[in-house]
Amino acid sequence: MNNKVTMVLKNFSYTLTSNLISMLISIIMVILVPKLIDIREYSYWQLFIFYTSYVGFFNIGWVEGIYLKYGGQKFSSLNRNVFSTQFWMFMFYICLVSMMIALSTFLWVEDLDKQFILYTVSLYTLVTVPRGFLLFILQATNKIKRFSRIMIFDRLLYCVFLLVLFVFNLVNYKSLIYVDLIAKLITSILSIIICNEIVFSKFVKIKVGFKETLDNINVGIKLLIANVVSLLVIGLVRLGIERNWDIETFGKISLTMSISNLLMVFINAAGVVMFPLLRRTPERKLPSMYSVLRTMLMVPLLAILVLYFPIQDLLSNWLPQYSESLKYMALLFPMCLYESKMALLINSYLKALRKEKWILKVNLITLFFTLISIFTTIIIFNNLTATVISIVCLLAFRCIYSEKILASHLGVKVRKDIILEVALTIIFMLSGWFVNETFSVFIYLSVYGLYLIVTRKEITNTLSILRAQINMKSDL
Repeated sequence: MNNKVTMVLKNFSYTLTSNLISMLISIIMVILVPKLIDIREYSYWQLFIFYTSYVGFFNIGWVEGIYLKYGGQKFSSLNRNVFSTQFWMFMFYICLVSMMIALSTFLWVEDLDKQFILYTVSLYTLVTVPRGFLLFILQATNKIKRFSRIMIFDRLLYCVFLLVLFVFNLVNYKSLIYVDLIAKLITSILSIIICNEIVFSKFVKIKVGFKETLDNINVGIKLLIANVVSLLVIGLVRLGIERNWDIETFGKISLTMSISNLLMVFINAAGVVMFPLLRRTPERKLPSMYSVLRTMLMVPLLAILVLYFPIQDLLSNWLPQYSESLKYMALLFPMCLYESKMALLINSYLKALRKEKWILKVNLITLFFTLISIFTTIIIFNNLTATVISIVCLLAFRCIYSEKILASHLGVKVRKDIILEVALTIIFMLSGWFVNETFSVFIYLSVYGLYLIVTRKEITNTLSILRAQINMKSDL
């Protein structure tokens, strides 16, 4: 147990370093880029980021199947010949996809800016999706140090390129896309070098390769569809904003969402470590682990919401042209709460338990409500505020519904915790939207203090377990 705790802490430190660098760069981008380029340029850059967030769907379940099938295994135990064949078959397939994106753009897209964005999306697909194949294998086999090296180098390269752009005053949405592509290309080559033993091995027979491919896709397709639907929950709402209003409104709301999601880098750091750990944990221990992990996650997350107030004030002064849209942070900031719990805790557990069908079911139901929400808030009422609120409501619904299903399977009680978290979220949103900043901070901190009192037993129990683990480790 102590060795496992030590390994988890080491792996978490690697991914935390990687994601901390990503967060710092994200902060720089959030603070400086909107200041250096106009709203329209910024909006096109956000549109590129929006489109590239979906390129992983071209995996068609192939990579997800490998992740689920081999999650928890040792890297050294993998059949190198099989994986080498899989990689190059996957690479050939992605080349075809990239060409199809470029050809479709040439034939059907007339807007020059959107043409440029889609052409670069095709290049982004060619460069990053095969890299993702290797990164998934490293995560699944708990080679977190190798994974983190690649991600750290990617972000450091990007940071250097950004500094060059800033120094020579070359910042525009096209240059931002170019440097991102260059950084991704270099780190894709690095990932191939790091994983050379499974990239440059002998091929198995083509019949065996196709059989393995079909099996991987069959295993991973449910998770892929679930991930597609998951991104569509927010993606369709954002697309509705871009189509119903204008590119500038899309950019302003995207900025607000980017700020609200900064916290996710820390959660992703833990999430990378969590899946292989849970796969190697006996199922009988999962319920007790869930209660401890849940408390460890939610108590600080609910506290971090208070950071909204100084952040909103500082950014409104720094980016006055965005001050009108930054007020929506009061409504969007809690999305990090529900997205974090889904990414780190609930989905990690469901994947470890091989319950991809449950993930898909919840996401499909949420997508159904998303379509109703879009029809109501955008098409009928044409109300931007209601549309923004719907994002948090949809994410909250998905998180709560998923947790209820998981908790029922594990036999743990979460009803009281869910009610408390929803209450704090509503109070945060109402006070942030309707009340002045000083009084809002007082209201939320007072309510959070009551939350700590109500959940003091769970917090004390979690601290005792952590303290016991630390003492056991120090006695070795």
